[in-house]
Amino acid sequence: MRIGIPKEIKPLEGRVALVPQAAADLVHAGHQVSIQSGAGEASGFSDEDYAGAGIQVLPGAADVYGQAQLILKVKEPVGKELELLRPDHLLFSFLHLAALPGLTQKLCEIGLTAIAFETVEEQHRLPILSPMSNIAGRIAIQAGTHYLHRPSGGKGLMLGGLPGTQRGKVVIIGAGNAGGNATHLAAGMGAEVVVFDRQPGKLDAMMAMGSNITALYPYRDALDEQVSRADLLIGAVLIPGAKAPKIVSREQVCSMQPGSVIVDIAVDQGGCIETTRPTTYDDPVYRECGVSHFCVTNIPGAVPRTASLALSASLLPYCQRLAGDDWREDDVLKAAINVENGAVVHPALR
Repeated sequence: MRIGIPKEIKPLEGRVALVPQAAADLVHAGHQVSIQSGAGEASGFSDEDYAGAGIQVLPGAADVYGQAQLILKVKEPVGKELELLRPDHLLFSFLHLAALPGLTQKLCEIGLTAIAFETVEEQHRLPILSPMSNIAGRIAIQAGTHYLHRPSGGKGLMLGGLPGTQRGKVVIIGAGNAGGNATHLAAGMGAEVVVFDRQPGKLDAMMAMGSNITALYPYRDALDEQVSRADLLIGAVLIPGAKAPKIVSREQVCSMQPGSVIVDIAVDQGGCIETTRPTTYDDPVYRECGVSHFCVTNIPGAVPRTASLALSASLLPYCQRLAGDDWREDDVLKAAINVENGAVVHPALR
């Protein structure tokens, strides 16, 4: 199969779908792999690294799209990328179509087959999404800590506290991969952490991480109390492929103290906090009700080296399966199709 890897054009998105070693494995399997010049640069991989691994380096996006049957991207196609897609293309990338009806319609109009990384599910796991969720959960705490600093518009609070001071309070909605990693890092910094989830097993796992973690079922009254006292609120709710439910209301956000911070990791799927609206790393933060909101739609893009290596390792096995002539007999890949032949086919998007 002819496989193309274009350079990402979303603001400050430095990840690349496959690192040279991973792309080389596809070449060794008999596939033709091309990459746009500079696609790996922000992740620390030069054109020479790819060329040395047997990958064809092409000068422009049009060259990559023009040659390829399978398009491997990190983020959803935007802007001029949509003009390069054809009905015969097989697109494999993060899509998050539940929050992007305009893109959904455009992909249907093109008539291609699009499979989303975030809807590849195997053995009740999301193997391609998981490493990016791990990264997003950790960056959420790092970013939240930064925006709590007074020069960044925050209340001037150190999350872990010091002798003679109170610890900061972090409230996390959702104890999956993103929420679990956020909990781990916040607890390690010494913050007072409260994490909400509906699944008892996940609450047990969160409690086991440390004595400064409280794990609760998201009763309305409990959310009211804890959100109002949060210095940093993390939204980390995920329903695979579907739009995120609104768990935290505007009224609850407005009950938070001025200078508090919200990081909504679920923004890719529409956000689980009512005041969430998508931002980019060009302009990552806005204030609503006196609370700073960090709602960047490609959070792991801040660490492209780490993220590309982690993504590549989880992505390659599915690329190898997708590049085979019989991929439609693969139940996992077939179930992950979002749009095909001009129609929305994934149940979570209907």
